[in-house]
Amino acid sequence: MRISEVILELRRLGDPAVVSGMKRFGLPTGNALGISAPKLRSFAKRIGRDQDLSLKLWHTGAMDARVLAALIGDPQKVTERQMERWVKDFDSWGVCDACCGVLFVYSPYALEAAFRWACSEREFVKRAGFVMMAEIAIHLKTLGDREFLPMLKLIRRESVDERNFVRKAVNWALRQIGKRNNRLNRLCIGEAKRIQASSSRSARWIANDALRELQSAPVQRRFQKLEKKSRTR
Repeated sequence: MRISEVILELRRLGDPAVVSGMKRFGLPTGNALGISAPKLRSFAKRIGRDQDLSLKLWHTGAMDARVLAALIGDPQKVTERQMERWVKDFDSWGVCDACCGVLFVYSPYALEAAFRWACSEREFVKRAGFVMMAEIAIHLKTLGDREFLPMLKLIRRESVDERNFVRKAVNWALRQIGKRNNRLNRLCIGEAKRIQASSSRSARWIANDALRELQSAPVQRRFQKLEKKSRTR
């Protein structure tokens, strides 16, 4: 599909009512067409993986086009240079989370990027680092526990960042790592309790919210069931 055809279809799918409601979710509307996530995913399936088209869509600068670029990009063709260029363009959590969750997390550079970006002072670059950690915890099933231990140190260090989009990503990373298995659950609960003692309001919110989920009955029951299964094998 040619870029001109894709742009025409994106404009057709746009909905002004969706644009007007985006502000409630902290999303910028200046370059948005207002296409719902289900419609974008459906359109992406029709297109399929197309790395060249993905790069062209990114250069349009339109938010919906950039989310579509993430959906149709090929993780095995993504380069470190592309990831560094794109992350510097992030100006909303929507584009940030789409790129990290459906494209970058499956690239060969996911782990390196997560640690590098989490140390940035730029708001959406830092958010991207912690979103990557959360997505890695969810999707990269073969990683060992030791890969996550350095993440916990960064989570504690950066939990004092008061910016809303950063603290929510830090919290998300802590919760997802802590739901990966029983050992990491215990380590994350311990980390959250250390963070809880901070004088930072952001850090305390991150810790309290994470502890509510990580210590919850459903999460603990799941780990108990997994332990029973492992003992009976």
